[in-house]
Amino acid sequence: MTKLTSTRRNMLIAGAAALALPALVGSPAQAITPAEIKAKGKIVVGIQGDNPPWGFVTSAGKQDGLDADIATLFAKELGVQVEFVPLEVNNRIPALTTGRVDVLFATMAMLPERAKAVQYSKPYVANTIVLIGPKKEKITTNEDMARYTIGVAKGAAQDTQVTKNAPANTVIRRYDGDAPSIQALVSGQVQALGGNIFYMQRIEQGRPGEFENKLEFQNLYNGACTRLGEKEINAALNTFIDKIKANGELQKVYDKWMKVPVHKFPESLEGITFTAS
Repeated sequence: MTKLTSTRRNMLIAGAAALALPALVGSPAQAITPAEIKAKGKIVVGIQGDNPPWGFVTSAGKQDGLDADIATLFAKELGVQVEFVPLEVNNRIPALTTGRVDVLFATMAMLPERAKAVQYSKPYVANTIVLIGPKKEKITTNEDMARYTIGVAKGAAQDTQVTKNAPANTVIRRYDGDAPSIQALVSGQVQALGGNIFYMQRIEQGRPGEFENKLEFQNLYNGACTRLGEKEINAALNTFIDKIKANGELQKVYDKWMKVPVHKFPESLEGITFTAS
């Protein structure tokens, strides 16, 4: 083989490898089982990094919040350590499907379109999607939203609901996560905000007494998420959720973060299965 032919051959091989690389990087992760998690001694949990009271990092650098407490209880149930990976709204599902994390406890509202990409557990917490606006303004119908510039966390349930319910000419600004959208309201970049029932706690810190929940769009339930087809880890999650509902551990987490009784959860949700097939 001549030097020129050899060089051309090597270039073709390198080119083929380069073309294949993106597919390898973005390929689905291998399924993981509770036994494999126990063997490695830890479970890697995807969680929101800046969305109190669900998931946030304290000033001491510790992951905390309702989802963090539930995930820690699940790790204890498996007899392993928990490692948290803070995530934004838009990278939660990719972090799971590519194997960056083993499971999501990440404020994952149970929606049929998401159920096509991930496997939900039984619900373990409930939430309500709302529109937040100035107390001094009258916002009582969906049509009233057209008068305001509304902020939302891009790709979140509140984005879906505001987009669905607002008049077509409404100005909607989308931000990369809950914290930036809340900051947009507090700083005056937007006049109203699509959020959930816990946003007001954070808004009050920046603009006390100025805003309130105006409209309710949707009651949602949150579940833990694993990859599609992972039957064993899904079954372990469902058994764990049933257990903490029955033994009072879930109520303790509710008392700490939500200060309300544990919700009555549905046995089924349209378009969503709680059991992996």
